[in-house]
Amino acid sequence: MNLFRSEEHVENWLGGKAPGVTTSISKLSELAHAWWGDRLADDWRPHTRDQNQQILDNLGLTGDFWRLP
Repeated sequence: MNLFRSEEHVENWLGGKAPGVTTSISKLSELAHAWWGDRLADDWRPHTRDQNQQILDNLGLTGDFWRLP
């Protein structure tokens, strides 16, 4: 994972190569909270694959990159 301050900086870093998947830091923060927000609960259990896929889908993280195996 690389963090950049703008789309322009991503393009400069790539040097003309096609970008992979990019997302904003705010979306990444939403994902972290949704994925790990319940981790310290006394009754915590690992999420199932389907629950994790639902988290991604609910956040609008769709497409091949975001499809869990």
